Amino acid sequence: MTSKGPVLTSDDREPGLRTAALKDVSARSLPRAESVTAIIKHHIRPNAVPSYEAWLKRIAPIAERFPGHRGVHVIHPAGGGAPYTVTIRFDSLLHAEDWFGSVARQELMVQVLPLLEGEEEIETRTGLEFWFHPVPGQKQARRYKQFLVTLAVIFPLTMIVPALVRRVSEAIPFLANTWAEHLASAAIVVALMTYVLMPRMTRLVAGWLYRQ
Repeated sequence: MTSKGPVLTSDDREPGLRTAALKDVSARSLPRAESVTAIIKHHIRPNAVPSYEAWLKRIAPIAERFPGHRGVHVIHPAGGGAPYTVTIRFDSLLHAEDWFGSVARQELMVQVLPLLEGEEEIETRTGLEFWFHPVPGQKQARRYKQFLVTLAVIFPLTMIVPALVRRVSEAIPFLANTWAEHLASAAIVVALMTYVLMPRMTRLVAGWLYRQ
């Protein structure tokens, strides 16, 4: 499969907003939150696994130095010729393009190519699409279904988790009602969404979710 990075989009900064009147800004629609997750698969030569693992340790700190970087997660293969899967997140397509088109990444790819059995495979997902992975040949879930499933998971989390964190922070007075308390709540919600609830929820409702 040909390696392709995220598609470059136009810069959405609008200098005219600096001088726009309050009523004009209020009439505008809210900007859509943008994010991109790149899912990269590498099939490693059997005798090159140690060298590839060492390469992974080098590339992650380099990616972290690029603006908009939001984390790297490596899924090691369980066996049977399965590929390594690397997910890398950025806060915008423009920032992701900066990384994928960078000279630093190209140099790192030159180092890793001799360790691979073929070219790397890259798939990018934006926004809610990150959570929804149809099987090959199946169409992506409709947007309103993605919204409803995500809302069904995140709504109770945003009700329960902050309340529990608040109880804990009350025992530590200097943490109560501070950024640390809110950060802890957000981190727990995101972790539960990513690693526990969304994977299970999408499997549970798959029959309805991907029905066109």
